[in-house]
Order: sequence, then C-alpha cells, then structure tokens
Amino acid sequence: MAVRLAGSDGSTGTVVEDRDATWFDGFFAQHATSVHRYFVRRAAHSDVEDLAAEVFATAWRRREKIPEGFELPWLYRTASYVLANHRRKPTLTLISDYQDQDGPTTRSVDPADLVMADDEVRRAMSRLSARDRSLLMLHAWEGLDGEGLARALGLTRGGAAAALSRARARLRDAWAEEH
Repeated sequence: MAVRLAGSDGSTGTVVEDRDATWFDGFFAQHATSVHRYFVRRAAHSDVEDLAAEVFATAWRRREKIPEGFELPWLYRTASYVLANHRRKPTLTLISDYQDQDGPTTRSVDPADLVMADDEVRRAMSRLSARDRSLLMLHAWEGLDGEGLARALGLTRGGAAAALSRARARLRDAWAEEH
C-alpha cells in the first residue's frame, strides 16, 4: 500500500507501508556501497563501518517513512545527521611514531583533512562553510542533483539549486585566492 505525504518543505513523496526484511535486504544490497563511500570520503577509516551500520539501523527503524524513489537521498540525509552526531564527540588524539617531542597531536575531524590530499584543494575547501563543503560533496562525489539533492538537504528543488550555485561561486572565489 502506498501513501503520498507532504513534507515540511512542501514537497511530496510516496511512502510505502509493509516493508519487510526481504524488502530491506534488497534495499541494503542496492545502497550499502553508496553509503559506505559517503563515509569513506568524510570520516576516519576506523569509523566508516560503524557509521554506515548506524545509518542502516535507522533505515530499518524508519523504513515505512523512506520516500519511494528517493531512497538514496534519504540515506545521505540520514548519514549527514549520523556524521554530525559522531563529530560532536571529543577531538581525536593522533599518536604516531613521528609525533612532535611535545606529545601527541590533537585535532578535530575535518572532512577536508581526511579526504583531500591535494593541498590547494584542501585550502580552497577549508575556506568554505561546512554546509557548502557538504553540498559540494553531495553533488560532486555522491552524484546528487535536482530533486535528490533537495531531498538530501531538506530544501525545495529551487532552494537546493540556489545553494549549490552559491557554494560553487564561493569555491571559485576561494580557488582564485589560491592562485
């Protein structure tokens, strides 16, 4: 049985009821790699499996509310919440054989530091807000555009397009400052 619901942003989506373990097995098989990649690009390697598992645990609990046709954007939005909650934990202490004589290095987990090896790209991205970085990553790395991007961000399609345009402009400006 399918039910059409209106979201708080005025969008509508079809939510399917009676989703069972068989449905979830297929859902997991279809989207597990994408969710895993999402975290590989944004979190410490040691946290990826746990974060992905938490997203799918949430998906299982809320499976009746996942909009049909927009499953992956829903998962990315849920992943962004899971990652935000994870980052609220205390900072990491990095211990290495090559540490300073003062002791271990401590820093917060930043997706730009964890994901991008190119110093110029990292510097340009670090000048952007966390929201702009997230938006650009969802678009460029996860391949979301249009309605999918809007659903993942909880915005209207026009709002998502405008936010993406502004984020691109700010990235161009940050890149120009590097060169």
